[in-house]
Formats: sequence, structure tokens, C-alpha cells
Amino acid sequence: MAFSIRTDLASEARELQPELSGVYEESQQTGDITCTRIRIETEAAAKALGKGKGNYITLEAPRLLQRQGEAFREASNALAKELLRLMDGCGPCESVLVIGLGNRAVTPDSLGPRVAEAVCVTRHIKQYLPDVLPKPVRAVSAVAPGVLGITGVETLEIVKGIAAHCKPDLIIAVDALASRRTERISTALQLSDAGICPGAGVGNARQGLTKETLGVPVIALGVPLVVYASTISRDTIGLIAGEMGLEGQEEQLKTLAEKLIAEHTGELIVTPKEIDSILSDMTRILADGINMALFGADYETVRTLIA
Repeated sequence: MAFSIRTDLASEARELQPELSGVYEESQQTGDITCTRIRIETEAAAKALGKGKGNYITLEAPRLLQRQGEAFREASNALAKELLRLMDGCGPCESVLVIGLGNRAVTPDSLGPRVAEAVCVTRHIKQYLPDVLPKPVRAVSAVAPGVLGITGVETLEIVKGIAAHCKPDLIIAVDALASRRTERISTALQLSDAGICPGAGVGNARQGLTKETLGVPVIALGVPLVVYASTISRDTIGLIAGEMGLEGQEEQLKTLAEKLIAEHTGELIVTPKEIDSILSDMTRILADGINMALFGADYETVRTLIA
């Protein structure tokens, strides 16, 4: 059994096929944050990369590993800026539904539900207490629908039902992602207007949340929090082969390592031992970025009112 290299990041899929046509790519450095924008333009390119057609934005901020407040603020500001780009055309008073994907009881999979809890929700205030708002603000609602193994209901079915009642103009879906590089865990953020397929990062893909399935634009937002052990072994063997002059045997060694993993341990998904603190940091960064994008200059007022 051979494992394919699994990643949710379009930038990493692109790294594996840099000459593939039908893909537009640009990178921009702002301070300590690298922003890579990829647009998959053709069906052939989408199939080759294993991603839907659309725009994918990756923000890489290595300084997040230092857990400094300034780095957190810079990441949140960059996220808000790129989210607003993808929200272009969504008016300041149009409604937004935030969906927190994942399992709240499994730490590395709980990013979505935690962010949904931290987003400022205003739909109920606009509906029942409109006079307390200083001026018209966006109606925001948030929900964590759980996972199929707990609810017995497909995530898409739940979101469809909520969307049919709330009638949002835009859906933002937040989920934990898988990377092929350990150094990108908790230091990279990805946004996409191509929607998201819950569970894809851990090989358990469900029905996708997309504009086609939900009838409104869907922006996916996520942070890589896990990496496959087989991917780590492939990268490690590649480094060893390079150091020992065994480039000609590299693929044979990688195949052997994959076979041993399959026979003795099965596919393992790895997350850092500091996952609890990482999760707290990333929840704060994502929630602040989303709130700033949704409320703009009114964010502090809304936060004070809700608190």
C-alpha cells in the first residue's frame, strides 16, 4: 500500500506540481507575513491538484510560534484584509452565517466549534433589540453542527436547514486542516472561495459545503493542525538520502517505509504536544480576524455590547 501526500493547502499541492498549467500564482511579503494567492482556473488543474476551481489564499506567519501578542494582531489584521477581498460584493448590512466544522471533543479537530463560539453574533439583537445598536450592523449568526459520527446527520444537511431558515447572504466555514509540512502547523492560514469538504484532511470526506450545494457563496477558512506520519517519513527519508548520497534509492526507501507503516501501525495523524495552547492562540486569531472583517470600525462597539 502506498500513501499519497495528503494536504488541505492549495499552496502545498501546487508545490508538488509547479509546472501545472491552468493555475495563477503570486506571492507578497508584508512585514513577517507571506501571502500566497493561487487561482485554479481550469477543471484539469482542479482535478490534478485535488481542489475545486477558485481562489486560495495562504498566509504564513512563522513568528506565531513565538506566541507574541504583536504577531497575533498582525495575523488577525492580515486575515481580515484577505477575507474582505473574498467578500467583495457582500454589502455591509448583508447577513453572514459562520459554520464551525469539526468535533468539539477531539482537540485538534475542535478549531471550528471554538471559533464559532468566539465570533460576535448579532442576528438576534437586530431581530429583537434593534434599538440598542448605535447604527445598522451586519446580522451574524454562528453554529457548530457537529460531526456525522455524533449527530447521525450529514453536515451539509444541517447547514442547508439552518441556511433555509436564516437566509444568509454569505457562509463562512471554519475547519482544522492537514499539512504536508510540520513547520506549517499553527503558522499558516488558508482562505478559499471554493467552499470546503468536511473531513477531507483526515481522509473522511463528506459532502462539500459550496455555493452549488448551498445556493450562497461559501468562504472556507482553516489552519493546519495535523500532519500525516507517512508524509513525515517521506520527507525525512528524502533528507537522509540527500545527506548520504542515496538519491537513486530514495523512492525505493520511501515505498518501503510506507509499506512498514501500513503493515505495523496503519496511517497515523500527528499533532504537536502543545496543541491545547496552539488551539487557544489560533481560535483568538481567527475569531478576531473574522470579527474585524464582518464589523469593521463597529467591531469594538459590538464586542462591548455583547460582552
